[in-house]
Amino acid sequence: MKYTGVEEKQVITQVVTGDLKTFEMVFRDYYKPLVRYGNTFLKDSDETEDVVQQVFVSLWEKRTQLDIHTSIRAVLYKSVQNACLNKIKHLKVRDTYAEEMMAVAVPEETSDPVQVNELNERIQQALESMPEQCGRIFKMSRFEQLRYQEIADQLGLSVKTVENQMGKALKIVREELKDYLPILILFFIQTL
Repeated sequence: MKYTGVEEKQVITQVVTGDLKTFEMVFRDYYKPLVRYGNTFLKDSDETEDVVQQVFVSLWEKRTQLDIHTSIRAVLYKSVQNACLNKIKHLKVRDTYAEEMMAVAVPEETSDPVQVNELNERIQQALESMPEQCGRIFKMSRFEQLRYQEIADQLGLSVKTVENQMGKALKIVREELKDYLPILILFFIQTL
């Protein structure tokens, strides 16, 4: 929604002074358009919703420091754009770090068969919890060692879609197996 000049100043003033009803109105007016806009960067609606929600939380927490010279719309869109670009940068750094850690880790024998069995069960649970296409792409990448382009060609998808699905798969795996990270690194190295 676009506010008139007078309305805009009034909305900004009310948000800065902590008027929750005005803030909720701004949230309702801009949330969906901001998610659509952010999704053009992230291509993942769940991630985008998280980013947009965080932008609104940050706006509310820093409302007394706001110095808006344009419009609240411009501030929100610029904030979402910056947050999405930061998220993309963070995801690339994280994925690069994970790949480097797997490449340099020294495999050690896991002597506890109970731990290995438990890890195998958790990996299987993580794979089963993934959406079908996401799981298929993860298995092709990690177990068949196919490159993204090869996976895209075999499945008739774009490389970007494969990248996005791998991002989702890795997020699921990290969440499901966060307690097993050291063992997991060894497991994947030993299966290569």
